Amino acid sequence: MVEVFRGVRGRDWLLAGGLTALGAVLAVMNVVAPDADTAQEVAAGTMAHSTDSHSWWQVPVFVAAFVPVLWWRRGVLAVTGVSLGVMVLHDLLFGWVTRCGAALPLTFVLAFLGALSYGRTKAWVCGLWCLAETVAVLVVDSSAGTEALVLALPVVLIVFGVGRAARHRSLLNRQLTARDEELRQLRDDRAALIVADDRARLSRQLDGLLQERLDELTRAAETALDLAPEQARAEFEAIERGSRQTMDDMREIVGLLRGGEVALAPAPTVAHLDALLARHHSPQSRLTVSGDPRSLPATVELSAYRIVEYLVTALADRPVQVSIRFDDEALEIQVQGTVGRGSEVRAAVARVRERAKLHAGSVDVKLARGSARVVAQLPVLG
Repeated sequence: MVEVFRGVRGRDWLLAGGLTALGAVLAVMNVVAPDADTAQEVAAGTMAHSTDSHSWWQVPVFVAAFVPVLWWRRGVLAVTGVSLGVMVLHDLLFGWVTRCGAALPLTFVLAFLGALSYGRTKAWVCGLWCLAETVAVLVVDSSAGTEALVLALPVVLIVFGVGRAARHRSLLNRQLTARDEELRQLRDDRAALIVADDRARLSRQLDGLLQERLDELTRAAETALDLAPEQARAEFEAIERGSRQTMDDMREIVGLLRGGEVALAPAPTVAHLDALLARHHSPQSRLTVSGDPRSLPATVELSAYRIVEYLVTALADRPVQVSIRFDDEALEIQVQGTVGRGSEVRAAVARVRERAKLHAGSVDVKLARGSARVVAQLPVLG
């Protein structure tokens, strides 16, 4: 029993229930309508023909044309075929009775659903069956008669056209949604490629630096072997200083490599955020610093600066509120602003996450309609 109603939604119950109730009421009225009243209406011209049958059997047969609408999601074409067959059977069994008051709305609904559900071929087959059912409804209808076909058939075609337009709009919306998702993915991929490219360039620069410094140290060591003891000692001390400087340079470049930056100029720090916001086009942008401001490890300072830079750039010319809080064990960076149409905030957030991940930090992102709030926590060791 559960399988029979699988996939049937609440709206389907309302649609099928409403049409079925309307059909049942109309069929009962056919059964109980006095012949004298019908004859008077025919004479007055309000009815096309007198009623041929008052059998109660016409009620369940008529209702059988409406109940299948409950399963229209499984196949509108099958539902339309069953409805058409039942309507033809009702014509043959009971002749002239009133059907149009309930059967025409059913035909219109099936025409719309068929046009909405199928591609061109199946949709037109369903539309033709709905036209045939309209003829079956009116060909022996006591109230409307065949004259109503002139109005009913064009209405079926109009409803069918509305369904086709709705289907086209629905398909277009799905395509636009898919395209938007593709664009978001492309922005994310682009951000990842930028990071990977920056790392590759830094790796090459690190390799070049090591080769240059090692060559210098090797030449200095070879030269020292032929010098007097005092001169050799001074030369080896210079080699030691050079080695330490090389290690410091390596640490700096490795820190930049982890962060994905290529610049070998003095790395920007939190103290440079004022200048960054000053270059921002919106005069309403503000920087707030709280906690215990102090010097932090160079990699943390650089990452904090880059995180703000990514987000400020993505927010373009819109006002940005930047808050920096120095805690004992972490540096908290909060950037909040309004998001314009076509903003690259999501790509910027991807780079922010990459930055925070290198420091075992965290990023909390809240994107609401028209606004963005990003909070990054960078642990500070030592």
